Amino acid sequence: MEQPIVNRVASSSLISLDLAEFIPHGERAVFDLKDYLFQGMILREKDFRLAIKEFDWSVFQRKLVAIHCSADAIIPTWAYMLVATKMNGVAAFSMKGSPEELEKKLFLQELDKKDWSTFDGAKVIIKGCSNLVDPDFSFFEATQRLIPWVSSLMYGEPCSTVPVFKKMS
Repeated sequence: MEQPIVNRVASSSLISLDLAEFIPHGERAVFDLKDYLFQGMILREKDFRLAIKEFDWSVFQRKLVAIHCSADAIIPTWAYMLVATKMNGVAAFSMKGSPEELEKKLFLQELDKKDWSTFDGAKVIIKGCSNLVDPDFSFFEATQRLIPWVSSLMYGEPCSTVPVFKKMS
């Protein structure tokens, strides 16, 4: 008599954690100060103030916005402050930084919402395949939050894991 095939991974106590679940939904946008530089190098206050006054800020309505300058120029602090006053109440979230920095910040905010104590004593596998902007950063941050709680931490898929951490008794 044949024995039924048993999925031992599914019946194990392993918890699989997909970091892609921590990527917030929402349309991303970029406000690039490069577009306001005189001769591609200098931000002139009078021209900049006029430009941001006339700009249609509604294009950033409910978006997640990175505010930066992609040109190699020195941008005065007050310029970012002026843009912040315009983004306030329009964008769902905005920050000074590159699009990649925006993704990291949003990811950290989502990690900080998680109650990591729910993993107390658990055996956790962080799934290896995810659409993360900076996987090394994301896995590092998640690992730091899990270590105080888990009994063991692995990387990969339940059928093929790499041990990362095991709590000593």
